[in-house]
Amino acid sequence: MNASVFTYISEEEPSTFQLNTFYFFLQWCHRARLALKVRQIIDDEVGLTYLVDDPVRASRGGWVFDKKPGYSDPIFASNDLRQLYERMSPGFKGRCTAPLLVDSKRKEIISNESSDIVRMLGTASFGREDLRLRTAIDLYPPDLAKIIDETNIWVYELLNNGVYQCGFSTTQVAYDRASAGVRRGLERCNDILSNNDFLCGPNFTEADLRLLPTVLRFDGSYAPLFRAGGAHLRIRDFPNLHKWLIKCWHDVPGVKDSIDIQDANSSYYRQLFPLNPGGLIPTAITAKDIGLEA
Repeated sequence: MNASVFTYISEEEPSTFQLNTFYFFLQWCHRARLALKVRQIIDDEVGLTYLVDDPVRASRGGWVFDKKPGYSDPIFASNDLRQLYERMSPGFKGRCTAPLLVDSKRKEIISNESSDIVRMLGTASFGREDLRLRTAIDLYPPDLAKIIDETNIWVYELLNNGVYQCGFSTTQVAYDRASAGVRRGLERCNDILSNNDFLCGPNFTEADLRLLPTVLRFDGSYAPLFRAGGAHLRIRDFPNLHKWLIKCWHDVPGVKDSIDIQDANSSYYRQLFPLNPGGLIPTAITAKDIGLEA
């Protein structure tokens, strides 16, 4: 379901929403976590619940809540994500997906599309000047809006979505097409970053944020498990892109804290049975393995 059926928060109309009533339901949603970290929105300002992937217990969609801390629904005490959707949006017929951003006070869904969530978190101050001033990073500066939007399109098509097209291809033709696209995407990034510190110029923007989760998982999951671009390919093979990754890791506040690299990569081997039917989980890749730490 497209997030446009829900409420989009813009900087022009932020005052009716309060940041401390926002609640996130997350799983495999690194972009949303990155936006929170980069904007320096702290845990006390938003609620956060993680979901459990359990199709047996779920009534639709696979995502369920658990009783352990940080995994329950504090608003309705729902059993699974479908129940939460139905209580906040009666009659909802779309896919019950995460990330899900809700207003816990109004008890309504704000968005279930990570791209919209990232844009909202990156641009709206929700009427709070302290949030605007808290970080020097402007994820979506008006003068770069056009190039950011254009970059987001090809990064998504060739890389964010391209790696999944490789992993779940059912024909050689489909795989070859997707794999070639991944290579083109990596090469295009590498070319751009030969002259720029970041994808759209000298500063980290939304375009970099949307690329980063894919690149951080590439060596540990997308290349070896999804065979994206060829199972042997590594980010180090693209020196400018690798330099960009190191810069993001060390120089952009919040990036390090947004991901557990070992767990993020191992989860693909644990949960994607069609791609790993034997269930063996390889030794987890670390930040040091991909050149981020000495």
